[in-house]
Amino acid sequence: MTTIRLTAAQAMVKWLSAQLTEENERFIDGIWAIFGHGNVAGLGEALQKAGNSLPTWRGQNEQTMAHAAIAYAKAKKRTRAQAVTSSIGPGATNMVTAAALAHVNRLPLLLIPGDVFANRRPDPVLQQIEDFDDGTVSANDCLRPVSRYFDRITRPEQLLTALPRAMRVLTDPANCGPVTLSFCQDVQAEAFDWPQAFFESRVWRIRRPAPDTRDLTEVEKAIRAARNPVIVAGGGVIYSGAEQELADFATRHNIPVIETQAGKSSLPQAHPMNFGAAGVDGSAAANAVARKADVVIGVGTRFQDFTTGSWTLFEAKDRKLISINVQAYDADKHGAIGLVADAKVALEALSAALGGHKSEQQDGALRSEWLAAVDLHCAAPKIDGLPTDAQVIGAVQRATSDDAIAMCAAGTMPGALKLLWQPSQGGYHMEYGFSCMGYEIAGAMGLKLARPEREIICFVGDGSYMMANSELATAVMRKVPFTVVLTDNRGYGCINRLQQASGGAAFNNLYADCNIEQQPQIDFVAHAASMGAVAIKAKNIADLEQQIAQARQRDIPTVIVIDTDPTNGPGFGDAGNWWDVAVPQVGTTEKLKEAYARYLEGMARQTLVN
Repeated sequence: MTTIRLTAAQAMVKWLSAQLTEENERFIDGIWAIFGHGNVAGLGEALQKAGNSLPTWRGQNEQTMAHAAIAYAKAKKRTRAQAVTSSIGPGATNMVTAAALAHVNRLPLLLIPGDVFANRRPDPVLQQIEDFDDGTVSANDCLRPVSRYFDRITRPEQLLTALPRAMRVLTDPANCGPVTLSFCQDVQAEAFDWPQAFFESRVWRIRRPAPDTRDLTEVEKAIRAARNPVIVAGGGVIYSGAEQELADFATRHNIPVIETQAGKSSLPQAHPMNFGAAGVDGSAAANAVARKADVVIGVGTRFQDFTTGSWTLFEAKDRKLISINVQAYDADKHGAIGLVADAKVALEALSAALGGHKSEQQDGALRSEWLAAVDLHCAAPKIDGLPTDAQVIGAVQRATSDDAIAMCAAGTMPGALKLLWQPSQGGYHMEYGFSCMGYEIAGAMGLKLARPEREIICFVGDGSYMMANSELATAVMRKVPFTVVLTDNRGYGCINRLQQASGGAAFNNLYADCNIEQQPQIDFVAHAASMGAVAIKAKNIADLEQQIAQARQRDIPTVIVIDTDPTNGPGFGDAGNWWDVAVPQVGTTEKLKEAYARYLEGMARQTLVN
């Protein structure tokens, strides 16, 4: 057997650089790194020698580097991924939130935190957490519950099995998620004689499992018997690349499509079968067809509470639930008729089984009336005053072309964008599985790295910007251009409205309602400019539109700050649906008593699920 002598870190880097997609690209595009004593000597040396065979990029924070990597993988529809390495201790635990985000969203992310010494000779080392009762525990064990696959590398030769296992998870459509290879720092530097064959290039195919014919027949019969079916398009449609199949299926069988946050833009808003967003932040048109649906066909969705209105939206008597999902856990939940399969393959097979079958004629007026109402709601204000978030969205929509991708994660804007943004296909990127504040800036960078040909609009509130903004400097350094629309409502406006709708008093959300000695005067323009971005304060909605157009010409990020009204939410008319947010059973105010009465009414409408 021919061998090659390398350190464990050198072997890991060499092996990762040889793992390819079907398009002959590296599956792991590169690695984000912040070095410390847990990874600088071993992995750092190996990465420096690797050069462009596995590029290394430096970020500002381990969590936000991982956010950038996650956004990249999401934009690549899970066909490629990035890795992140950290030192031991705080560097590693900084990645826990990002790992949870990737876990919830079923996205590939390779984490390589440094770990303590496997030989334990220098224990306790700098930043080591000591468990009094378990000598095998380190800080990296925090990553176990938020990793799809976790392994601690305590011997070099363990990589011979650990690395292929990691790639299996990263490329598995059903079990895809974050992988943590906790790499003991002394092991990184230890040499081993590796089989030369281990480093030969390998192509990893993302499988497309076909449906069981018996399940397919059951689903076909249920759809044929339905009078008012509806399709709920989830993120699995996009991950599968099944956008065209969804459009063909909906059109051929005359079934309206409503969207989840992850599934929005699987059909362009202009498609006649796209009735818009569903659920708590849903359109009047989508929710109307959902309420009368006797068969609900979920495609690649987890049926999250925002989609289902906490299981009060699908209210038709004796309605049936069908769940087409590559993961059996999702396909069989909530008492659904499960069809375990890739979305693209399943839609093709199901359409062939249905033949020329069409459901009853849909009320197209619902859709056209809703879109006309959106245009009015998002129109430029006719009077002076702070604009609403809807008016900001309208301005950005008017100032961008069909190639724009709107992205966000937390606060007011996710619900507002889901309700009001009218994207082309693929024109929407929302991290709403974990809805992680601080994802936006780093996520916009990762998104632009994955989709350089498209205009990226990052919507972020002042609260989320304050949580994590430092990768703006990284984007400037790397000349990754995107446009940040920073809406400043002086606090957490979204949660302030929820707090009051739940019967509470305004408290600890807007700065005006906080226990502070002085109201802040945060200069977001100066802050963003200090990191090298082009930063501007928009005077009004008309100025915002002009600034959006000008930002498109730049090769670095642009941050446009605009003050907004914190009191007005995005909903209007018949949009939206009840959401289960527990209200205190005991309280003294009439406002709280009224909120609790509404809560009881909502709970009474919930359908039993399993």
